[in-house]
Amino acid sequence: MRLRSSLRPCALVLATALITACAATPTATRTPIATTPAAPPQVEVPVIKRPDGETAAWWFRHGAAEAARRGSTTAKARNLILFVGDGMSLTTVAAARILAGQRAGQSGEEYRLSWEDFGHTALSRTYNTDLQTPDSAGTMSAMATGVKTRGGVISVDQSMKRGDCTGLAEGARLSLWELAADAGLETGVVTTARLTHATPAATLAHVPDRNWEADIDTPEAARTLGCIDIAQQMIANPHGHGPTVLMGGGRVNFMPASQTDPEYPEQIGRRKDGRDLIAQWQQAHPKGSYVWNNAQLAAAPQDAPLLGLFEPSHMQWEHERNASPEGEPSLAQMTRAAIERLRHNDKGFVLLVEGGRIDHGNHNGNAFRALKETIAMSDAVRTAREMTSEADTLILVTADHSHSLVFTGYPDRGNPILGLAANKDAHGVTKPTLAKDGLPYTTLVYANGPGHRDAAKRPDPSLEDTAAPDYLQQALVPLEAETHGGDDVGLWASGPGADAVRGNIEQNTIFHLLLQAQPALRQSVCARYGCTAEGVPVNLPQSH
Repeated sequence: MRLRSSLRPCALVLATALITACAATPTATRTPIATTPAAPPQVEVPVIKRPDGETAAWWFRHGAAEAARRGSTTAKARNLILFVGDGMSLTTVAAARILAGQRAGQSGEEYRLSWEDFGHTALSRTYNTDLQTPDSAGTMSAMATGVKTRGGVISVDQSMKRGDCTGLAEGARLSLWELAADAGLETGVVTTARLTHATPAATLAHVPDRNWEADIDTPEAARTLGCIDIAQQMIANPHGHGPTVLMGGGRVNFMPASQTDPEYPEQIGRRKDGRDLIAQWQQAHPKGSYVWNNAQLAAAPQDAPLLGLFEPSHMQWEHERNASPEGEPSLAQMTRAAIERLRHNDKGFVLLVEGGRIDHGNHNGNAFRALKETIAMSDAVRTAREMTSEADTLILVTADHSHSLVFTGYPDRGNPILGLAANKDAHGVTKPTLAKDGLPYTTLVYANGPGHRDAAKRPDPSLEDTAAPDYLQQALVPLEAETHGGDDVGLWASGPGADAVRGNIEQNTIFHLLLQAQPALRQSVCARYGCTAEGVPVNLPQSH
């Protein structure tokens, strides 16, 4: 007790000194205490028996939940660009990467396509509601509307049967492009396929059969029930002011049969209803430009709408493309032209860019052209990234489905990707690897397709130029056309909302990743169709 008493005066003096010292010292800046970020919204999804319990409303809510729990709603993107490499399987990506690298003087394996520098990736499950191995119509409809659906149908839900227009008013599902137009954003569609082909069609059309590209393709019974051909819907879409930019092939689907094609006099329009949809577009866009070659595209004003129809059917292969003023633009050039016209809107834009002919090369069993088209899409993605800011533009790169292209054997590093699988022997001499039948084989083959040779013995590929543009890789199963694959495809992301792209997702979630990342678009959808308390659009937008 005495010790404590004797220390008390000292303690009082020390305390007084400390208080005085603190008072004389400048006030220190307080460091904020780190707070835990708010947890991403959790959307409840009904537990159902699958696949029987799946409906359009369930698919929409499920996709919204997948995107929201990954944090998509925290993004603040102004512009949204979706690149779709039609049929661009992971094998196609890897082989195209190597081909591009080898043509740049590298061994190839270390090369990177433009989107492979994006920091966020995921895998996308591509099956349709009725098909294990999907078709492009159903897969792009899933990405365009947020709802998985049947194969062969365009932006209608699984309640509709292919080829039957009954219930179209209830079954049609609004697309991201239509919702964006209603919200005052600019929209655009660019493709190297026909503009009326499955992937671009899903952005603006609603039909239960992908083949109804022009009126001549649409059955009378379907027209009686209210179905309108794809070309007509692309030109006269009622949402907002419609698309600002449309570019691709398929010119004759927009021309009456009485009209001669401007580039190929021997061809005429396909429309039997007498409609001149090009003239109809020009009347609706008096300041806009209709173009069908490079010279006209270069002369078109950048502050006005643009309709570009560069071929009667699909656009030319990149390998054969005529790049002269009388020829047609590359996918990268069309991407540039689209962004130049869409970026003037302060609210932002939504753009689809499709490398449509990757798919055609694979269907033909022709790896050369499939890979060349993939490299062309890489150039287009690079153009888009250079023309936009990563701070306000979300770019997603994906495929609608896979293919049966196979990367096989044990070739040496740097072996020509379009060549024979080969290795160096002990003396450093490169020799082809021989199969069990005593013949060499190429590194790239197809599981099925036209490359199958009906012969008692497999042909010797060393007797052919396997790197030639027209060479068809050998195939195991004989088919007139090679088929799609049912395996997952890649999804690469850059920009606001890119960090939500991770893991393994259902393909329809891509719609929700885009929608939730654009605040103005999301708010518009919430105002029209309702959202959760956290602002997640979960209610199926109605088209009627």
